[in-house]
Amino acid sequence: MNYGIHLKVSGDYALFSRPEMKVERVSYDVMTPSAARGILEAIYWKPQIRWIIDEIHVLNPIRFTNIRRNEIASKVSVKGAAGINAAMANPEIRPTMDVAENRQQRASLLLKDVAYLIKAHVLVLDLRLEKDDAPSPENEAVGKHLDMFKRRARKGQAFHQPYFGCREFPVRFELIENEADLPAPDASLLGEKDLGFMLHDIEFDQERSTKKVRSTTPHFFRASMSDGIIRIPELPFPAKA
Repeated sequence: MNYGIHLKVSGDYALFSRPEMKVERVSYDVMTPSAARGILEAIYWKPQIRWIIDEIHVLNPIRFTNIRRNEIASKVSVKGAAGINAAMANPEIRPTMDVAENRQQRASLLLKDVAYLIKAHVLVLDLRLEKDDAPSPENEAVGKHLDMFKRRARKGQAFHQPYFGCREFPVRFELIENEADLPAPDASLLGEKDLGFMLHDIEFDQERSTKKVRSTTPHFFRASMSDGIIRIPELPFPAKA
């Protein structure tokens, strides 16, 4: 049984924001593991599993471009009499924002014409397929989740449109089922390249009963690319259901 998946993803633009660039957005050279996990979760996810990214294959040459975008400088309040929470309780309340007063223009350095191959496997955190199901053997549970992912990916189904870092940059995806059909990286990517420190993933500390997030801890790793392939180290924190 194949315990992993290969998913080819591509798009016209991508912006995987570097956290050290606070004012103007600047993208990493390639897709981060957390962004790859987000794409897989957009296609198929359950609380019982976690996607583990094994490799990211960079297929197209790394090219950057500059754009300027109009953005909103602030958000509608969540709390308060005119906030989102109040509007959800009372439909007559309409949260509003004056876009003209909150508009700002920001520059972004983003990636152009991107394509990647995501190699990943599923880690089962709870052997029950549904909350009330009896536990299954681990191999069987893994197989069921992978089968459901593959069915959805073949049909192009997703819980929400996957995107490359920003929702303006949608992802096209294609499931690669035979290793003989795996696309090869562009010839310009051959050789070794140090990509510097890159965001690996974010560790959330939550209260089990309320799921309220107590703290978030970003984890980084030293990324390097060999012949277009970035091998992702193991998660530096335990995955929890």
